[in-house]
Amino acid sequence: MIHPTRFLLSLVVSAAFAVSSLAADSVKIVLVAGKVKEVDKVGHHDYLGGCRLMQALLKQTPGVDAVLVNEEWPADEKLFDGVAAVVFYTDGGGKQAYLASPEHVATVQKMADGKVGLVNIHQAVEFTPAFAEQSMNWIGAVYNALSSRGHWDSVHDTFPKHAISSGVTPWKINDGWLNHFKFPADMKGITPLVWSGKEQLGSPEGGDKDVVAWTFDRPSGGRSFSFSGLDAHHAWEQTGMRQLVINGVLWAAGVEIPTTGAKCEADKALIDSFLTPRIAPPKKVKPEAAAAPAVK
Repeated sequence: MIHPTRFLLSLVVSAAFAVSSLAADSVKIVLVAGKVKEVDKVGHHDYLGGCRLMQALLKQTPGVDAVLVNEEWPADEKLFDGVAAVVFYTDGGGKQAYLASPEHVATVQKMADGKVGLVNIHQAVEFTPAFAEQSMNWIGAVYNALSSRGHWDSVHDTFPKHAISSGVTPWKINDGWLNHFKFPADMKGITPLVWSGKEQLGSPEGGDKDVVAWTFDRPSGGRSFSFSGLDAHHAWEQTGMRQLVINGVLWAAGVEIPTTGAKCEADKALIDSFLTPRIAPPKKVKPEAAAAPAVK
């Protein structure tokens, strides 16, 4: 007969082992949010709100441990230990914290040399010329700041056969895009996923001038996913776009994507609940028309 105390002890040990096994099997994804301007329109460049929402959406996939960094860079880089993918949703043009010091660059380079997934969203895809080599090595493309960027109405209804396209439905939006990236001449390792909708030169598969989302299978074996949209938080309301981004993050982390797409359910109330409070910018006052000259 098993002594009751020994039986209970065995249950505790078994439970502890199960929890530790679950933790060991979980997929760790770190979400790095860029600095959010205190004075700005609510939702504009809301990197923190977007990362908090992604954290909630990613946790809808069992076994995913989504960790948030809300200060541009972790205070302790040990946070990156055991990470499967890192998401950078930040300002660009050299403002990225991961380009702020040689030490930070070296940390990302170490991840890029390994099989850590790298995800860059919106302006995070814009590297300065001094970091063109890192841009090509990390995301598979270089953005020319003099080429094209802006806001325009666009329709997205053509998607290639790829795991990230699973469950993605068409969407229409007016978003802020970075456009016209320079890719390798042979497009080696590059799979275009979404085009800007502003300009189609021939078939989408035949050109790269208006690609705004793509994957890069890095020579190291790691995966990169880049998306230049998501200028404003309300873009998350687009079901197809939300599906594409969540699929992309999970794919970069090596998670198998269901044929119907990863679960990423969200209504407007949930999406808006993650908005970062802002101070509204002062209204621009139109100069008054010059007074008509007095009639003599």
